[in-house]
Amino acid sequence: MATVSAPATVSINGRFLGRRATGVDRFAYEVVRGIDQLVADHDPITAGLSFEILVPASVKVDPQQFPHLRIRTVHGGTGQYWEQVSLALAARGTLLLNLCNAAPLLFPNQVTVMHDAAPVRIPQAYTRAFRAWYRMMAPWVGRIARRVLTVSEFSRRELSQAYRIPDRKIGVLPMSGDHMLRLPQAPDVRRKFRLSGRPYVLAVSSTSHHKNFRLIVEAIELLKTAEYEVVIVGATLPVFQSVQQVAPDFVKRVGYVDDEDLTALFRHAACFVFPSLYEGYGLPPVEAMTLGCPVLASNLPSVREACGNAALYFRPTSALELGELLTHVMRDSTLRDRLRTQGYAHVERNSWRTTAARLISEITPWLPRR
Repeated sequence: MATVSAPATVSINGRFLGRRATGVDRFAYEVVRGIDQLVADHDPITAGLSFEILVPASVKVDPQQFPHLRIRTVHGGTGQYWEQVSLALAARGTLLLNLCNAAPLLFPNQVTVMHDAAPVRIPQAYTRAFRAWYRMMAPWVGRIARRVLTVSEFSRRELSQAYRIPDRKIGVLPMSGDHMLRLPQAPDVRRKFRLSGRPYVLAVSSTSHHKNFRLIVEAIELLKTAEYEVVIVGATLPVFQSVQQVAPDFVKRVGYVDDEDLTALFRHAACFVFPSLYEGYGLPPVEAMTLGCPVLASNLPSVREACGNAALYFRPTSALELGELLTHVMRDSTLRDRLRTQGYAHVERNSWRTTAARLISEITPWLPRR
């Protein structure tokens, strides 16, 4: 009688489920959701695999979020201690998948997603403690992990150069904005955030140095116009050195908003501006395109990978260039319509389900065989 082999187990580091979502956490959530869908549909790529999400005791996860994956609470501390010690012990005998940069230092049987080399390339944007940790942790994990994954060819080069991870060890996963299509849209978003009836320009990210929000303010001040407002969405995160400055009257900072409000702000914006100085990929402009919002973005290699020919680009050091583009886009409805159409076509190429399938293909060679 033939014996049936036990499934190979993939343990997923679920620490991110206890945080307020950033772009990195959004990536992790949508990938895990994509894996859940593949399992539900009995996709052949999941045959012989078992997935388990490991979370700290302080993190409560609704089982209906990922109904086809096991969720296991791992006791023993929180934060980095939990990740370095408790998680590593709980994942023994499995392949550990880390989706948000950080990983246990003493667990070789892992695959880790590193999104960029920002702590090395733009150290002024981070706290000293965070920089020190990543300068030690990232190269070490890159050395011991079975495989390292990232989100763009640009980040692949960055990780190799900054952390000395061999090129051949790094794979690239596509990203998507299709999660925005399933989110409900909040009503009366203008009234909620006390916006005027004028058109507004939207920017979304944290208020850290490298997100470069000040460039939008400088650009509009150069134009000496009050034809529209600027709405800036984003909370200050503890790891960042945030930029605090007095905003002009035409700038409305609304802080962190929930998904429903963000969806409405994207849909009602005249255009979206992404002035970042450094990115591993650039998810917010892809989210904007998904919801039909015209995009103006920094002329960076990673952002061009994300947006292709569906955005208009400016140098992130030139307020004049951005100001001229803003004037052109805000006054030309035909141009805005063309950018919307190009954006829709561009984002249709990827989905989070595709990302999840690609990730499973990447980790398959390193699964424990039983």
